[in-house]
Amino acid sequence: MQWLYCDFHIHTTWSDGKYSLDNVVSLYGEAGFDVIAITDHLLDQESVTRSGLKTSELQVMDKSEFGAYQKALWEAARKAWETYGMLLIPGVELTNNTDRYHILALDIKEYISPDLSVEEIVESIRGQQGLSVACHPYIRNHSGDDPSFYLWENHERLATLFDAWEVANRDDLFNIVGLKKFNYIANSDFHEKRHLLSWKTLLRCEKNVESVKEAIRKNEQVSLFLYRGGKIRQ
Repeated sequence: MQWLYCDFHIHTTWSDGKYSLDNVVSLYGEAGFDVIAITDHLLDQESVTRSGLKTSELQVMDKSEFGAYQKALWEAARKAWETYGMLLIPGVELTNNTDRYHILALDIKEYISPDLSVEEIVESIRGQQGLSVACHPYIRNHSGDDPSFYLWENHERLATLFDAWEVANRDDLFNIVGLKKFNYIANSDFHEKRHLLSWKTLLRCEKNVESVKEAIRKNEQVSLFLYRGGKIRQ
């Protein structure tokens, strides 16, 4: 087994990211990363309705686009592996700004509604053998009014529900997650190139999807590192 350099929270032009899926794969592949997850936004319907805008104007996906999104991710995963030996895990960020929670769903195959409760979302992820991650659960310096604070307000009830919590997001460290000894990972919440320079995850496991998911769930050989550029692997 080797230590794998990972980032499990990445956005593309399928939602509000600035880079296309192909460009993201090239950016991370050229840097030498081992594992990435693409997690574009699905937004709750009340937030969409309240905005008075179309999902395309809000830079989020709707349910009708999910099949095409999945197909694009699987094609990108093939190219990432063949070109860079990099594992790409399909995912989404289930974004509920009405009830204030954001949840990463990794390695899912079927649509999950962001209108569901936290418990229902995690149950749906688990039913697809996917991985659930509590996104940026505490105050972020780069975000101002955080729309996902619900998870921390209810962390005692939700503590063991998730497979992992983000202990770091971009340049923010959530020490309180570490103090609680929750399972953790660190991610960039990538939207544009400068976000590549941020906290990331190190996992010691085999480079395949099931081993990666199991390593996160066990959370024994996991670490975080602050990536500041350059080629990770030659």
